[in-house]
Amino acid sequence: MSEIRFDDRVAVVTGAGGGLGKTYALELAKRGAKVVVNDLGGAADGSGGAAAPADQVVKEIEEAGGTAVANYDSVATPEGGEAIIKTATDNFGKVDIVINNAGILRDKTFAKLEPAELEIVLDVHLKGGFYVSQPAFRIMKEQGYGRFVFTTSAAGMLGNFGQTNYAAAKMGLVGLNNVLSLEGAKYNIKSNVIAPIAATRLTKELGIPDVLDPECVTGLVTYLVSENCEVSHEVYSVGGGKIARMFIGLTPGWLKGAGAVPTAEEVEANLGAIRAEDGYIVPGSIADEMKLLVPIMKGEV
Repeated sequence: MSEIRFDDRVAVVTGAGGGLGKTYALELAKRGAKVVVNDLGGAADGSGGAAAPADQVVKEIEEAGGTAVANYDSVATPEGGEAIIKTATDNFGKVDIVINNAGILRDKTFAKLEPAELEIVLDVHLKGGFYVSQPAFRIMKEQGYGRFVFTTSAAGMLGNFGQTNYAAAKMGLVGLNNVLSLEGAKYNIKSNVIAPIAATRLTKELGIPDVLDPECVTGLVTYLVSENCEVSHEVYSVGGGKIARMFIGLTPGWLKGAGAVPTAEEVEANLGAIRAEDGYIVPGSIADEMKLLVPIMKGEV
């Protein structure tokens, strides 16, 4: 088994001043990558800011013989996203890898959630993923190579009490990744999503046990942003030493007849067949879903 290396690769890791992001930055640098360590240095709710977290990670990388530079811009604005990628190009001439890891929490039950608490979480997670990735994607298209990792959550994929804003933002990133992976395919740009389960400062109040070390996530992310990675458009649950693919499946469903209009009563009567999980497929795009409708549109069924 040959070692996965990142010599001559440039990586941007957002939210890399601690937790998961720090482990990614340290590991990539150890394997030869030049790393932009981005961190606003704010609190878990997004307030405040400080240079120390990013600076400390850069110091650790340099002391270990690696190459890194700090960036303190917020991912939550177009200007911030551009500045983060510009830090990579100004210092290292290009960008090959973007790991969208930055995040905040503003947990509150749905009935009590204020619009401002929705907006700030969407700004950091969903818009932040867009603002950082778009300028990087343009560069990657020109150079014919790139790797992205987005960070979703089981809260987004499955739901979690008191996290409507966070869940909506995290599931939005899955949609962003799906389109980016399709548009980047012919340019050798791979894009995937992780749903990590790890003990970090954002999860400590959720009762996540310390045994779920952030380091258990690092190996998957390192592989996904490597040249060796050939998969794209996928989501992986990862934590505690276990890695598993998560996906949206499409069942065969129930067909009343080509062009026939089902009534509400018929839907109720056939709900078992509609919901049955056997024989499902994992569609890779809207086109895969539409293929199943072609026989109906041609009147073949």
